[in-house]
Amino acid sequence: MRIVIFGLTISSSWGNGHATLWRGLCKHLVRCGHTVTFFERDVPWYAAARDLFEIADGRLVLYPCWDSIRGLARTSVAESDAAIVTSYCPDALAATELVLEQDRTTPVFYDLDTPVTLSRLRAGEAVPYIGPGGLKDFALVLSFTGGRRLFDEFRQRLGAGNIKPLYGHVDPDIHRPVAAEPHYRADLSYLGTYSEDRQATLEELFVTPARSSPDLRFLIAGAQYPPEFPWAPNIYFVRHLPPSEHAAFFASSRLTLNVTRRAMAEMGWCPSGRLFEAAACGAPLLSDSWAGLEDFFAPGEEILLARDASDTLEALQLQQPELARIAGRARERTLDQHSSQKRAAELVALLEQSADTRTRQPEIQGV
Repeated sequence: MRIVIFGLTISSSWGNGHATLWRGLCKHLVRCGHTVTFFERDVPWYAAARDLFEIADGRLVLYPCWDSIRGLARTSVAESDAAIVTSYCPDALAATELVLEQDRTTPVFYDLDTPVTLSRLRAGEAVPYIGPGGLKDFALVLSFTGGRRLFDEFRQRLGAGNIKPLYGHVDPDIHRPVAAEPHYRADLSYLGTYSEDRQATLEELFVTPARSSPDLRFLIAGAQYPPEFPWAPNIYFVRHLPPSEHAAFFASSRLTLNVTRRAMAEMGWCPSGRLFEAAACGAPLLSDSWAGLEDFFAPGEEILLARDASDTLEALQLQQPELARIAGRARERTLDQHSSQKRAAELVALLEQSADTRTRQPEIQGV
């Protein structure tokens, strides 16, 4: 298939979770013989932290403004089998208009921020990447999170017809067990961009245990942390961790923490890509809890859950053999069910089904 994507970014992993996911998907789409063209607006904050400059055997189009590539985008879409517009794409509305003009190409919207989208809609706020027509004209709407209630809301509020989950994933070529690095050593680590709606949970599950365990080492990696963050003497910080360093970061952690954004946790069925990345690297997982988590990892067997600081401290008391067993089970399940290769195959199957439905629809209507 020939696939065109209008996305937030694939070229920079700074301060966003989109880039790593698209890198894994595009890599394995190309490996399976598909062609990929990714359009990304060249904004200064991503340009300053760019850690990918081309898509192997694919095409990355970095552009300064929509008008500069309108013609190229139209041609690319006209020659494609599927065109995908994503959440937080800065030119999503223009790309949507262009994609929906085409009769041949299967139009797809992929919301990698579904709970955030719905929380804004419920609050009566505008969603900058969804136009006044909602999602009713897209042949396929993909969601990074799942759950029946969420899908029902997408149908009712945005008119989405054919909506399917396409969950996070991990590229095991990048995220894999490696040797530990002394500068990343930690009893408990956390990798994530700063987010206000994660802060209370992060303080409860990470900062409070750190303050009560001065003999242990805690490590945070991520962008956009404010000066007023409640640091402690035994909490260390890495300002930005590119994907090439993720494996060493996780491999050096005795235990690593996942904290889910509030809107995602309230929705459920919201596995962060970080969960799969850490598991693929062989790091034992500790996470806050949310509905549907057991569909991805078995609590107590493949992942540890924490409701408060005491749960974190209890997890830190576990012996290394037990942590290694939990990590091993999580890695095995991740490689089997949550790899980028598997998600790429799921995406292609969904695109083919949607294209087939669009082809047959006029015949059905004419009967």
